[in-house]
Amino acid sequence: MTVVGPFGLSVRDQALEADVQAGLAAVEEGLLEATKSEVPFITEAAQHLVRAGGKRFRPLLVTLAAQFGDPYAPGIVPSAVVVELTHLATLYHDDVMDEADVRRGVPSANSRWGNSVAVLTGDFLFARASHILADLGPEAVRIQAEAFERLVTGQILETAGPRDGRDPVDHYMDVLGGKTGSLIAVAGRFGAMMSGADETVVDVLTQYGERLGVAFQLADDVLDIASDSRESGKTPGTDLREGIPTMPVLRLHERVKRLGLAEDIALSELLASDLTDDARHAEALARLRVHPALEQARRDTVRYAEDARATLAPLPECDAKAALVELCDAVVHRAG
Repeated sequence: MTVVGPFGLSVRDQALEADVQAGLAAVEEGLLEATKSEVPFITEAAQHLVRAGGKRFRPLLVTLAAQFGDPYAPGIVPSAVVVELTHLATLYHDDVMDEADVRRGVPSANSRWGNSVAVLTGDFLFARASHILADLGPEAVRIQAEAFERLVTGQILETAGPRDGRDPVDHYMDVLGGKTGSLIAVAGRFGAMMSGADETVVDVLTQYGERLGVAFQLADDVLDIASDSRESGKTPGTDLREGIPTMPVLRLHERVKRLGLAEDIALSELLASDLTDDARHAEALARLRVHPALEQARRDTVRYAEDARATLAPLPECDAKAALVELCDAVVHRAG
């Protein structure tokens, strides 16, 4: 059993391992090529997060999904590059919105060059992704456009908050389906589709990607509270400081409504206060790390990862399916 890629997936079959390693290496070359510009400064800014590394979770899923058809089909690597470029572009924009200082263990683009450069660099990456996508055919363009619409809608829903009478947790799951699930669903869909896999297989891997994507983001919610910057590659409690109600916070609010315990109310009030103050932010982070709401968020992560695993049932038994099952375990492991 060998560890493959930055995400740490274990692959049991040597042939599959070789295919995945070769695919990810080709994607890495494609990312570097796609982020080159005649303007050296643009190249530096565009390659800033590429060279910082990352889990390459989405290209990994493209590569594994392609195993259910022809894994050497010409559209597989370019489609993986498109999905990862789109993801990278959203990170540049997210860091501006969150005023983040660190991303993937390096200074964020906005902290290094300012918000304008970060936003424009994200736009540059979207443009390069679209250029590659155009060669993959109109169906691929349509799929990516629909996913991007969902991604942006999810971000807007997060900013707007739930409408009156809407359950905040249900609203948040819609946010996650758009913000994260949509693009990871495309990764599964592109890998299967570009490999020429049966339409049933394409549908299964699309659904799997969506559910795994939600689990992945829920794990990130836990990591934002529970990890230090060495584990997550970004400043802990970033969402907390910005007042973004992630799943641990939503579960705390649920508990306040259900039980009305004084200590829960006090923590909820602390979270609602000005957490740009470092001391107050540190206190909120420390208290939330030992609160039952964090454990509830971990259980939410497990539940969605198990849903993703169950989605794979119709697929034939093979090493690629085993790897996709293990990917569910890897997501849960991230959440502790």
